[in-house]
Amino acid sequence: MEGPRAMTDLLYSEAESDLRAAVRSLLADRADPAALPGRVEAGSPYDPAVWRSLAVDMGAAGLLVPEKLGGQGASHREAAVVLEELGRAVTPAPYLTSSVVATETLLALDPAEGGPAAELLTALATGSRVAVLAVPFSTGPGAALPEGAAGIDGVADAAFADVLLVPRADGLYAVDATDVTLTPRTPFDLTRPPATVTAEREGVRVADAGASREAVRRGLLAGTGLLASEQLGLAEWCLEETVRHTRERHQFNRPVGSFQALKHRMAQLWLEVVNARAAARAAADALATGSPDAPLTVAVAQVYCSRVAVHAAEECVQLHGGVGMTWEHPAHLYLKRAKADQVALGSTGRHKDTLAELLDLPAPAPGR
Repeated sequence: MEGPRAMTDLLYSEAESDLRAAVRSLLADRADPAALPGRVEAGSPYDPAVWRSLAVDMGAAGLLVPEKLGGQGASHREAAVVLEELGRAVTPAPYLTSSVVATETLLALDPAEGGPAAELLTALATGSRVAVLAVPFSTGPGAALPEGAAGIDGVADAAFADVLLVPRADGLYAVDATDVTLTPRTPFDLTRPPATVTAEREGVRVADAGASREAVRRGLLAGTGLLASEQLGLAEWCLEETVRHTRERHQFNRPVGSFQALKHRMAQLWLEVVNARAAARAAADALATGSPDAPLTVAVAQVYCSRVAVHAAEECVQLHGGVGMTWEHPAHLYLKRAKADQVALGSTGRHKDTLAELLDLPAPAPGR
């Protein structure tokens, strides 16, 4: 009985399917990937109106927040659906960084007792504020954290934040964005810009040192697990767009998609995407249910989904031929997001090390 029930739990519920339809409809109307290269070229890929519609009008920003704090009282499964759709549209929005990582960090601080963490969570849940954890975006769960106000490099989406959660040696501080100096860094992923964060003032302490470390670890674990859903959505779009293009593109009076070599490549990619969906859904479900195996499931999802996303984006660029190499086509934005995600919240190698530690797998002998 346990096996079938676990399999069923990974399927999308009716509520999750309805949420997907609503988010997809919003992004199709307001964040079409075909228009994104133009917005990037103009230097304004982020659209605050899209964020307001998603976070405030739809209430997606508060999915992980309990109802008594102004949120939706949903779970990581619903947040994963939102991230799948944001990945499909490679939407520039601080959902992963604010509505997942920062929100989950604050939730780990027992906000039911009130205090600054509860107040900030309510603001995040209603979409009135955006918070970003001030650690390098490459930081994975369990990694060493920067402890100081000066020069925290590589903080993703810091430019969109109203509040920065800054870890220090004596705890975690909420620092208003007006008290922070941001130095933009040259981005590889043009839709998720990094910056160096320097806090000019101390801010409000929301946790002591012990609680801070565990809260940040929980926030990064949730972000790592749900990043797999973003990667899944990205890979799905790349596959669907490639299939569409190869059906319409003709050569020698035949659709290029009918050539056997291309059929095999797309069939292989489809299998990888199906497997990635299972891995991403397993990670979201493990986080939602508080499974003790969540760290293991999250590491598996990240190792697998990061590779599939990059492969799907590479195939999308290559099988589009010449047009796939142009700036005007969004394929390059998907490839850059996929490559950036591959080293976000812990590298693939670090997650493999985590798997080895959790499964007690010995390291290879020297020389082998």
